[in-house]
Amino acid sequence: MVSDHKQVLDELAWRGLLHQYTEGLGVSLAAGPVTVYCGFDPSARSLHVGNLIPVMGLVHLQRGGHRPIALVGAGTGMIGDPSGKRTERLLMTPEMVEDNAARIHSQLERFLDFTGPAAARMRNNAEWLLPLTAIGFMRDVGKHFTINYMMQKESVKSRLEEGISYTEFSYMLLQAYDYLELHRREGCTLQVGGSDQWGNITAGMELIRKVVGADAHALTYPLVATASGTKFGKTEAGAVWLDAELTSPYKFFQFWINVDDRDVGKFIRYFTLLPRKTIEALDRETSEQPERRAAQYALAQEVTARVHGEEAARVATEVSALLFGKGDPKSLSAKALEALAEEVPFTRVPSDGSGVDVLEMFTISKLVASKGAARRLLEQGGLYINGDRLSADDRVVGRERMLPGGHLLLRKGAREYALVKVG
Repeated sequence: MVSDHKQVLDELAWRGLLHQYTEGLGVSLAAGPVTVYCGFDPSARSLHVGNLIPVMGLVHLQRGGHRPIALVGAGTGMIGDPSGKRTERLLMTPEMVEDNAARIHSQLERFLDFTGPAAARMRNNAEWLLPLTAIGFMRDVGKHFTINYMMQKESVKSRLEEGISYTEFSYMLLQAYDYLELHRREGCTLQVGGSDQWGNITAGMELIRKVVGADAHALTYPLVATASGTKFGKTEAGAVWLDAELTSPYKFFQFWINVDDRDVGKFIRYFTLLPRKTIEALDRETSEQPERRAAQYALAQEVTARVHGEEAARVATEVSALLFGKGDPKSLSAKALEALAEEVPFTRVPSDGSGVDVLEMFTISKLVASKGAARRLLEQGGLYINGDRLSADDRVVGRERMLPGGHLLLRKGAREYALVKVG
């Protein structure tokens, strides 16, 4: 726990989480607890790993004694932020936005403490934006901003050649109005977000100054880049989501295991709460023994446990160890077998109680194309069941060799797996 308010910026700085902040923010934080907010776009049913930077920023501020507000943008989500976008977003129905907002709410609860003196709050900007009339918005908000001021903001400038609709052009003012409303309702004096949000956040500061004559602040985090130049949070399968139905805990765990050695030191600072000495020790181990991937495993276990729970992280570790040659199939827990069935080809085979035919199993599971091919591999010693190499005489597997629940883990060669449930 960071107990001294003035230490929060130092904590964010050594973790590499500071990109830009307003003059006087350090003095404001040192003077006592402030209320800080960050907005989350509900245009998808789940947050993804790219959202974890601002989430962790709120975590650190709360640990420093400050009060976080996670603002689910159900109102602005019906328009869409143009920042970083080259084309117009598709508009969503109110029902779609509300459903996504509810899902995101539950995900944020895994990170923020909603009890105690610095208890976090969830707010939804639909509360004040949906009742807002066009005339009221233009009179009370629009009059405070010139077109020239808005045209200078990067989120607008970057879209001028392709074109930007009035709907998205007005997004900046809607976000500014959010800041004003949270200042009025919650005493909020700090807004945080990605570095591409600086223009929107400072517009909110300007509105607060003009309407109520108060000071407010901005802090932005860096946008995450990888050493290889690939987009962070993307895999061949697409985005890495926090929702277990969209990205399984095992695949989530594996995403972090596969982090490049050049990035792991940075990411373990960003995405975990591990102390500085532990992280620096992992830095040294990565440098001296990169093949052990100790930092990647620490990163994967910490983030998976926070997002999916300790049990899911343990199961993902079991499955990962098995599939990458370090685990014993016979030690797999029932939950690990359930998770494994989602990650490798899975099939059921009938049995009359006397055992199952090896060649038929490997053929039905599609690890081999035919019984003839299976027979040749069996004779060459290329087939395994539950980690044990089969001999040319192994033609039937009895129930005594099965894993819990009547499972058999088939393997062809070094890394091709299938799971079979007998009966």
